[in-house]
Amino acid sequence: MTDLSSFSEDMRVIVIGASGGIGSGFVETLAAHGRVKDVYALSRTGAGPRGEKIKPLTFDFSDEDNIKAGAEVLRETGKFDLIILATGLLHGDGILPEKSIRDLSYDGFAKSFAANVAGPAMTAKYFLPLLKRDSKTVFTALSARVGSISDNRIGGWYAYRAAKAALNMVLKTLSIEHGRRFKQSIIIGLHPGTVDTELSKPFQGNVPEGKLFTREYSTGKMLEVIDEVSVKNTGDLMAWDGQRVEF
Repeated sequence: MTDLSSFSEDMRVIVIGASGGIGSGFVETLAAHGRVKDVYALSRTGAGPRGEKIKPLTFDFSDEDNIKAGAEVLRETGKFDLIILATGLLHGDGILPEKSIRDLSYDGFAKSFAANVAGPAMTAKYFLPLLKRDSKTVFTALSARVGSISDNRIGGWYAYRAAKAALNMVLKTLSIEHGRRFKQSIIIGLHPGTVDTELSKPFQGNVPEGKLFTREYSTGKMLEVIDEVSVKNTGDLMAWDGQRVEF
């Protein structure tokens, strides 16, 4: 486990999407870390891991009033070192990743962009002010290598690819604006690899041997990346292994 020594002591963390496979992995790993003081675990249902350091809250980032209200509640508790958006929509809610142009639909694009782009962007609007100002902080959202335009060699998955590419642009743009005022604050996207969760389950048959990660392994590696990044990385998409993914 990374020592998180690049952050201040008694770290305060927010994990959004805490009831999901990767989100719950982040919550559990951070809550077990001696350097972490508390973990606010946000999800639509308030479900997720429990523990002395874990503070569950209900949160729905599809509703701006709910995002704003959640930020106001958290503001009363003090400033934070790390905010992780462990959310994403690939399939479900009546949509599937498209295999060809014949599968495209307005509904698929609308739902994918709402969950993968608008939700994280609106969360950043209200949650970035919750970060500390006098030490290293990180705001990060789960992206994906399939959102890389230069790395797209097999096609398909139109809405998801486009949404993750748009998320990468949102994070890059946020990093420029936020960085003008807050010189120690870092905003990055994270590619977790293929993790054994409900999101990846229908597609695991195509994963090469040794490349399907447990949530504990993936979240542990991403926390290493979070600990190692500096302001020179802000705006980048970083993979679980610490390598920058080209846009």
